[in-house]
Amino acid sequence: MALPQQWLMSPTSRDVEEAARRLGGRVRRTPVLTSESLNTLTGAQLWFKCEHLQKTGAFKFRGATNAVVTLPADLARHGVATHSSGNHGAALACAARAAGIRAYIVVPEDVSATKLANIERYGGQVRLCEANLAARESMLDAVVEETGATFVHPYDNAAVIAGQGTATLELIGEVGALDAVVTPVGGGGLLAGAVLAAPPGMEVHGAEPLGADDAARSFASGVRVTDHAPDTVCDGLRTLLGVLNFDIIAERCASIVTASDAESLEAMRLIWSILKQLVEPSAAVTLAAILKDRDRFAGRRVGVVLSGGNADPASFSGAP
Repeated sequence: MALPQQWLMSPTSRDVEEAARRLGGRVRRTPVLTSESLNTLTGAQLWFKCEHLQKTGAFKFRGATNAVVTLPADLARHGVATHSSGNHGAALACAARAAGIRAYIVVPEDVSATKLANIERYGGQVRLCEANLAARESMLDAVVEETGATFVHPYDNAAVIAGQGTATLELIGEVGALDAVVTPVGGGGLLAGAVLAAPPGMEVHGAEPLGADDAARSFASGVRVTDHAPDTVCDGLRTLLGVLNFDIIAERCASIVTASDAESLEAMRLIWSILKQLVEPSAAVTLAAILKDRDRFAGRRVGVVLSGGNADPASFSGAP
């Protein structure tokens, strides 16, 4: 499938800055929250970037919109397509609707009801498939062949990565210099974007479920892991780390901290009970990582990206 050449190149910090200008008025400038209670609990000064309050309920709307608005008109008229466990699919559907084009979303059959409803709410044409990467890619190939739509990768795409980086850029612009920022990492679009947005001297850390730790293993070995059998309640972080993403993360990321599902669910409940914000487990893994690795972050100014809020109420019932 033919893709815009610029989508296949490694993005730069300048691409993030250009994306920020491009997305002005198209995406929501999400609020930043603080909590004395959570500062005391972690020993750090935390600033929470509330991307769960972004359009479609997740940071993914940034990257999807940047990709759609940079898609050449001759390709855009055929629509866009992707495979997604939920958040990217909803984001792409919403971005496509705003541009007046169609979006075809391949979704695994074990997708959460909340995320499936979100995709459909924004006009995505859903195609269900078996819950494995091979089935997703096979179904996507068939959809692209049938429709002529352009594949917008959920994370391994330069325009998507640059768009995701605008969340960190906004955070720094609002609260000033930070010692570190922590984002979740699944495919790596948000983390890679944060790395590109970070000024010299600011550390960028990834937070990942222990049951889907391919990014942590890749980072530790210096070789991108390609064997992956995720088992985690953090459904948005079950994907393999992308190729473009790994190159960026491997070069400049400070660390990737893993947290158990029980730790992420506890962090999710803390965010609800103290910040009064409903986030999904994939977002709460950031606070779980900070709590788990207190010594690394204690006494420092730390930005925390809350990546999404498309949670099922059942997520509060406890770890499996």
